[in-house]
Amino acid sequence: MDPTGGLHEYKDRKRMNSDVLCMALANVPPGEQRSWFLAVGLADSTVRIISLDPSDCLSPRSMQPLPVCAESLCIVEMGCTERDPDNAAAASTTSTLYLNIGLQNGALLRTVLDPVTGDLSDTRTRYLGSRPVKLFRIRMQQSEAVLAMSSRSWLSYYYQNRFYLTPLSYESLEYASGFSSEQCPEGIVAISTNTLRILALEKLGAVFNQISFPLEYTPRKFIIHPETSNLIMLETEHNAYTEDTKEQRRLQMAKEMKEAAAEDEQELAKEMAEAFLNENLPENIFSAPKAGHNMWASTVRIMDPVQGTTYNQIRLEQNEAAMSVALVKFHGQPDHQWFLIVGVAKDFQLNPRLCTVGFLDTYKVDALGKNLELVHRTVVDEVPNALCGYNGRLLAGVGKMLRLYDMGKKKLLRKCENKHIPNLIVNIQAMGKRIFVSDVQESVFMVRYKRVENQLIIFADDTHPRWITTTCVLDYDTIATADKFGNVSILRLPPNVSDDVEEDPTGHKALWDRGLLNGASQKADTISTFHVGETVTWLQKVTLIPGGSESLLYTTLSGTVGVLVPFTSHEDHDFFQHLEMHMRSENPPLCGRDHLSFRSYYFPVKNVIDGDMCEQYNSLDPAKQKSIASDLDRTPAEVSKKLEDIRTRYAF
Repeated sequence: MDPTGGLHEYKDRKRMNSDVLCMALANVPPGEQRSWFLAVGLADSTVRIISLDPSDCLSPRSMQPLPVCAESLCIVEMGCTERDPDNAAAASTTSTLYLNIGLQNGALLRTVLDPVTGDLSDTRTRYLGSRPVKLFRIRMQQSEAVLAMSSRSWLSYYYQNRFYLTPLSYESLEYASGFSSEQCPEGIVAISTNTLRILALEKLGAVFNQISFPLEYTPRKFIIHPETSNLIMLETEHNAYTEDTKEQRRLQMAKEMKEAAAEDEQELAKEMAEAFLNENLPENIFSAPKAGHNMWASTVRIMDPVQGTTYNQIRLEQNEAAMSVALVKFHGQPDHQWFLIVGVAKDFQLNPRLCTVGFLDTYKVDALGKNLELVHRTVVDEVPNALCGYNGRLLAGVGKMLRLYDMGKKKLLRKCENKHIPNLIVNIQAMGKRIFVSDVQESVFMVRYKRVENQLIIFADDTHPRWITTTCVLDYDTIATADKFGNVSILRLPPNVSDDVEEDPTGHKALWDRGLLNGASQKADTISTFHVGETVTWLQKVTLIPGGSESLLYTTLSGTVGVLVPFTSHEDHDFFQHLEMHMRSENPPLCGRDHLSFRSYYFPVKNVIDGDMCEQYNSLDPAKQKSIASDLDRTPAEVSKKLEDIRTRYAF
C-alpha cells in the first residue's frame, strides 16, 4: 500500500520446495510502512523466514526445522516499559519479536526473531494439549498477546516483567480474534461449537482459577473417593449450635416469652412468639448464634467438587466434633466395597485437651459414592486425631496410642496397639509395610507391623523435635514434613536401616541395639530444610501439567499455594545455587532482613534454592542482569530461559 492508499502487487514470485501450510506476518512497526519479514510453515516440517524488503524481496533469511509439521504461525512483539527513576516522564520500551509456532502434535514453540537479520534463536517448547495448536494474535494490557487453542485454550502474554502461558478457565474454543469496542476495549470474539462468544480476560498474572462453594461449617479435612472423585468432607465448628439445637433453643425462647407475659398480654405474647418462630434471619448476613466454649457442631458432606452439588449430608449431634476421616477396604468384605471411618470427639475441650469419650463411626459407601449408611459406632477413650487404611485394616491414632483395628459385626475390633508415641498422634501415612506416625511435638516415627508377633514396632525416628502439621510420603524411605513454625523438611531413612527389628518384651526397646535418650535405635537423615515463613497446612505430591514431572505442592494458613520441585541434574542445581548467591548480594530484600538468615530461621536451610528470589532476576536493571549473567558464563537470555524452563517443566 502506497502513501495514497493504493495497492501495488509485487512482481516477485517465490517457489517453495513443498506445500505451504501456514503463514504469519508481523504488525507494521511504528514509523514504518511495511513489515519486514514473512514466516512460512512448510509441509517438510520447517519454518522459513522470508524478507519483504523491496530491494531484496522474497529472499530467504533463516530456517528452523521442526519435529512435526506446523499448524499455525503468529509473530508478536512482546516487551516491557522501563522508567527512569530520575525522570518519571522519560520511559523506554524494550520489546522483542517472537515467532510462535503451533505444531500438529499439540506443542507450542516460541522463538526469538531478530528484527534486523531475521535469524531465529532461543526456542522454548511447551506442550498444550492433544489437538493441533491454532494461534491468534490479540491485544492485552495495551500490548500484543497470543491466544493458543488446542484441547484447551491458553493465553501467552507478558506481564510484570515475565512471560505467562496459562490455561483459560473457559470451555474449549475453536477460532478467535481480537475484538474492541467502547464497552470492551480489549476483548475476544470466539467460536465454541455452534455459538459465538465475546470474552474479556481478567486477573492477569493469576496462575490458578478458583471457584467458591459456601459450606455450613468450617471445613477441616476431606478425602477424594478414588472411583467417583467426589469429595467426602468433614465440617466442624467451635462455639456453634447444630440445626436441631437451634430449633430447640428457638422453641424454648418462644415458650419463655409466653410464660413471662402477664395475663392481659397473653395474646400479644403469643403473636410475638409466632412471629419469632416464623422469622428466618440468614446467617450469612446476621451471623450465627454463639454457643460458648467447648460447644461443637459437625457434619459429614459428600459433594461434587466441579458443580458444587451436595449428594449427602450427615449431621452429628451437639458437642460431637469430627476430627479425622479415612476411606478403607477391609479384609473379608467385597472387593468393591469402601468404608468411611470418621473419628469423633464428644465434649471436646481444646486446652487442656480433653474429651469425655471418642468414637470411630463406620459408614458404608454406596457404589456411586454418593450415599452413606451407618454400620456401627466404636467407643474409644481419647480423641481420634488421625486415621489411615493399612493392608485391609485401619490404623488409628487415639490420643498418643497407635492402634490397629479390623472390621467386626457390631464394632471395630482392636488387634494391637503401641503406647510409645510421646504426646499426641496428629498424622498417619503408610506405604507398603512401613508406617509413618507424626507426633505433635516430636516429629515422625517410623513403625513396622509384624504380623506373626502382632506387634507395632518403632524402628526409627527423627533427631530433631518438630511440631508436625502435615506429612507426605515421597517414596518407601522418604517423607516430607511441615511444622507449625513454617518449616518444610525432607526426611530419609539411610540405606542401612533395617525395619526387621526385635522387641524386648520387658521394655519395648530394640533387644540388641538400644537407642539413646529413650529414642529409637535408628535415626532418619534430614535431606533438606526450608523456612517458608507461614504455617503449612497441607503437603501433596502432584503433577500439575499434562506430561509434566512430579512436584511437592504445599498450602499455608495465609492462603499461599507453593511448589517445591526436584532438580534433575547437578548442572541445574549448580546454576541456580550460584544465581541465588548473586541475587542475595545484588537484590537484597526491601525490609533489610538477611535472606539466608530468614530462610534458616529455625533450622539451617539445606539443599533448597529459593526460586522466588531467583525469578526476581527478570525484574533487575539490564546492567545488573548482564553482570550476573557474565559471572555465570551465560547471556541474560539464557538465564531467563533457564528460569522459564524449570517453571514450565513442573507448573504454569
